[in-house]
Amino acid sequence: MSARLSVVDEMFLRSHRGWGTPIVMQGLWRTDARVEESTLEALLTVLAHGPLGRRVVRPWIPGARPRFEPSTASFPVNYSEIYPEAVLAWADKQGCMPVNPEHGPGWRLACARLEGGGTALSLVCSHVIADARGLAVAIAAALQGETAAALQDNVEGDGRCVGGGAAADIRDAAQLTRRVTTGTARAVAGLMVSRRRRAELRSFMHTGDSALSGATARSAPAHRSPVSAVLEVDAEQWDTAAERAGGTANSLFLSIAAETARQDGESGSLKVSVPMDLQPRRSPDATANSVAMVEVDIRPQDTVADIRAASRTAFSSPPMTSPAGFPEEMLQLVPDRVAHALTGNPGERDVLCSNIGPLPDVLESIEGHRTTGIATRAVHPGVAHSRTRLSAYLSRFGGRYTLALESLDSPGSAALRDRAEGALARHGLSARSW
Repeated sequence: MSARLSVVDEMFLRSHRGWGTPIVMQGLWRTDARVEESTLEALLTVLAHGPLGRRVVRPWIPGARPRFEPSTASFPVNYSEIYPEAVLAWADKQGCMPVNPEHGPGWRLACARLEGGGTALSLVCSHVIADARGLAVAIAAALQGETAAALQDNVEGDGRCVGGGAAADIRDAAQLTRRVTTGTARAVAGLMVSRRRRAELRSFMHTGDSALSGATARSAPAHRSPVSAVLEVDAEQWDTAAERAGGTANSLFLSIAAETARQDGESGSLKVSVPMDLQPRRSPDATANSVAMVEVDIRPQDTVADIRAASRTAFSSPPMTSPAGFPEEMLQLVPDRVAHALTGNPGERDVLCSNIGPLPDVLESIEGHRTTGIATRAVHPGVAHSRTRLSAYLSRFGGRYTLALESLDSPGSAALRDRAEGALARHGLSARSW
């Protein structure tokens, strides 16, 4: 049983291979008491047999897409002893530990015993294996002792799920080639009658040529490592502040992230990329990447109400995708170098804002130990060049919103935290920092 990678999955796979900014998902979890080693070892086993327990396998036949296959391989739980104030530094270190979605394992679990009592847990996985909500789904399923449902064979009509083996690869290659050929023919016909499409393609090709000229080398290291901060805000206060400002919890999130990212005296607008979940109702084993990106421009004078209106327009518009009607599956038929040159890092803007939403209630405890904090985020192992100066992740759990931030242009975690607290304070909000 196996499932073929989507266009988005392969974008993240290319970044894992060095073509773009590497991305690892991380769930952080704090409890009020020390979780027993036996509990964590049992959790490790269930996770290995759950929706994270898979790896990417190359196809036998050129033109077929790579596929996921089950894999129960796992790293041993990594145990540490740390002071409570060192949780975030420890978490940053765990986010840099290697995971491999192709050769496995693509995820790992770590535990920190806190001086004076309590436990911090980190679960990281390659973004190829799961997105943020998928990671939360995997943890929730493991806590309930659920293993992954078998990945289904070919689903009629959608072309995504297929069986393994050379015969299945031949079918997939034929279907993919047919979709790309048909879609390309339609796009070419559209170019003949649409001036807008021709302009869109010219703009895209200009960007692609610029990227291709610099694509002979893989991503070079930056001179500054990412720094992070995690802050918790009372959910009722957050929602009240958003309503008072004429917005929503999400538009307030975008406003706070933009204010945190904006440099002193900066007067231009910031381009904010916002992931849009295409699969809001997930099955228990649904970890697949199911997102599209939209863009929102935020100016210094924009109110939360203005950002709400701009967000509504963005979400009702077509998401960022391939230009001029050409099928995005074309990227799955060309080498990594060419695909990366054509797309670069497609979601990169000045700011990334990912609203992960409410987390499953089952995470409120583990073996009777009460959860005192949860954060979900993406991290970029090592150092990286990126247009995105700030990545922000918002989740809701236990009556609190948790704001997780990662910055590539902040001089340090304390400075990043201070800027975020200042942005929150301007909206009448206070936060507890990790």
